[in-house]
Amino acid sequence: MASDTPAGKRVLISGASVAGPALAHWLDRYGFHVTVVERAPGLRPGGQAVDVRGTAIEAAARMGVLEELREHATDLRGMSVLDADGNETYSTTEATASGGRLDRDDVEILRDDLARILVGAGGSGVEYLFDDSIAALDERPEEIRVRFAGGRERAFDIVVGADGVHSHTRSLVFGPEERHLRPLAGHLGVWTAPNVLDLDRWQLAFLTGDPDAWGCLAMSVRKNAELRVYVGLGGVDRTDRELRDPRAQKRLIAERYAQVGWEMPRLLEYMWEAPDFHFDGGAQVHLDAWSKGRVVLLGDAGYCGSPASGQGTSMALVGAYVLAGQLKAADGDHRAAFAAYERELRDWVTANQALAHRSAARREHGTAQEAAEAPRDASEVLDLSDDFYAVTDGFTLRDH
Repeated sequence: MASDTPAGKRVLISGASVAGPALAHWLDRYGFHVTVVERAPGLRPGGQAVDVRGTAIEAAARMGVLEELREHATDLRGMSVLDADGNETYSTTEATASGGRLDRDDVEILRDDLARILVGAGGSGVEYLFDDSIAALDERPEEIRVRFAGGRERAFDIVVGADGVHSHTRSLVFGPEERHLRPLAGHLGVWTAPNVLDLDRWQLAFLTGDPDAWGCLAMSVRKNAELRVYVGLGGVDRTDRELRDPRAQKRLIAERYAQVGWEMPRLLEYMWEAPDFHFDGGAQVHLDAWSKGRVVLLGDAGYCGSPASGQGTSMALVGAYVLAGQLKAADGDHRAAFAAYERELRDWVTANQALAHRSAARREHGTAQEAAEAPRDASEVLDLSDDFYAVTDGFTLRDH
């Protein structure tokens, strides 16, 4: 740790996905000494396509990364809806299920591409510690002592938990995740496969009508070289400890989709060896306060909206901008900065989290099969309403 770092400006960020590197960029720009610790041995590969939309577009522009994000966008032309027999029942070039309306300036990008760009934008002043994590925190009047899993100990002024919906930092400070995690219906499996469907910047939504195996979303990415494959499952026992094992998760998906038909057998073959396979249940994070002492939470760790909201990445980017700006304004006074960060952002976060519940209500009003049979326009398959975008666009960034 640099000995000449001003008091109050030694910051440790846990997590190197989206929220953490975005915050590191801003804090480094504002003169803080920033360390990012990441449990993985390097930047995590894979992950689903994510959306930078609404106010987050302005945040990315102020970071200076917006054009690079556009260069790596999924750049989809549209989507088709398929019924349980694999027949196309609807097609549109106006929107996609994963990215929303295509006539907007929003950017859909793969999560790992976004993370790489954000880390690159952080500058040489940001220190990254890979293959390590926070093991213990000891807060003292003038600093917070951190013991890392690798054995080293260091002192910081502020610790930021930006380590996702299952945040270890949050558990250490705020208690077990069961206190803060609110499960939503369904589980999602995601993996990468070769473009065996020969999709050309296109997305397919295969709807089964089965409440236990909802269907598949397949989209071409990386200039049509790959597919991102998503499958939805209902009725999964969240208490089943065996499902913490990726092989057990894959077996469950294979069993649920064994008799589904269409192209699922081919897509499942690639699931077994996919190095970037991910599986998790829908959930939101709700806390009465996003900070405690010298520790503050950012992004999914503090206020996950779930994939059903479509706003997790955007909330992370906007949250990073706001938190860094308030720390700059408070000149490192963490108490004042944390309180101002939450005051400024909470109403918008709450509105974004509500989008996920609206999405769930749409599912309850009709089965996937009914949606596939006769959609009259995109709004019957997707949430493209003006009030959805009123939320995504409804926050104004202050100047710092």
